[in-house]
Amino acid sequence: MGKLFVIDGTDGSGKQTQLENLKRRMNEEKIDYRTVSFPNYDSPSSSLVKMYLGGEFGTDAKKISPYIASTFYAADRYATFKKGYEEYYNNGGIILADRYTTANMVHQAGKISDKDERKKFLDWLWDFEFNLYGLPVPTEVFFLNMPPEYSNKLMKDRQNKITHEAKKDIHEKDPEHIKAAYEAACELSAQYGWYEIKCVREGTIRTIQDINDEIFKEVKKHV
Repeated sequence: MGKLFVIDGTDGSGKQTQLENLKRRMNEEKIDYRTVSFPNYDSPSSSLVKMYLGGEFGTDAKKISPYIASTFYAADRYATFKKGYEEYYNNGGIILADRYTTANMVHQAGKISDKDERKKFLDWLWDFEFNLYGLPVPTEVFFLNMPPEYSNKLMKDRQNKITHEAKKDIHEKDPEHIKAAYEAACELSAQYGWYEIKCVREGTIRTIQDINDEIFKEVKKHV
């Protein structure tokens, strides 16, 4: 079996940026790997995810069952695994993932306030994806802990506000959802033993390089 490293976090936490920098470091050290990003928008398997995020099943994410929404993402991951990297992974390959089942855990569990109901959902999701679908369990999950007040500022600085507003999905348009997802992520990180990267120190966002140094150092322990 191979190794799967996941970079996850709430919207605007820098997942894609960190993945790109990790790829560069892996290339410099001549470590073989493959990458995957979820949702896999290049594949037809993401069609239901696109419809969900585009508001075609309703514009209030909280009113769409986390169980139903999760099946869309799981099918996309299954198709991507079977068609894209199953053989490579099974032969010992290294996979770097921008989001994974962990993103579903964060965004969908964030909809459930009751602790018992949330645990029931998380247990179901774990069984559904890792046992029924047989998807790889991550070797390490890097949780980019970027508080919403900082990630919102980063997103506004990075893009024209009018353009960005038009591109937002039903999760990003809902400040309550973003806050609930962040709080769920912090709880889940501790519960599941994710490697937490504190992106803010003493009120200042750490540099991309500083954060990536921490990630790469941890990855190298496993490869």
